[in-house]
Amino acid sequence: MTRLDVRDIPPVNRHPTIHDEFDALEPGETLTIVNDHEPKPLFYEFQAEVERFDADGYEVEQIAPDEFVARFPKREA
Repeated sequence: MTRLDVRDIPPVNRHPTIHDEFDALEPGETLTIVNDHEPKPLFYEFQAEVERFDADGYEVEQIAPDEFVARFPKREA
C-alpha cells in the first residue's frame, strides 16, 4: 500500500501528483491518500479517466474535520 499525504502539496499540483503515484502502482495495489477535504471530485475524475481504477473498491473515511483518508485501488489487468 502506498500512502500519500497531499495536505502540504499546493492544490494545483495535487491531482497530477496523485495520478503519477497511482500510475506507479502494480495492479492489485491501493493508493491511500490523506486530504483536507473529501476527495469527491478526484473520485469522479478517476472514475471517468482512469481505466484501472476500481471504483467499487473505493473507500473514504473522515478522521478529523480536516483529515480524510481515501483508498484508490488499482484493478488487475
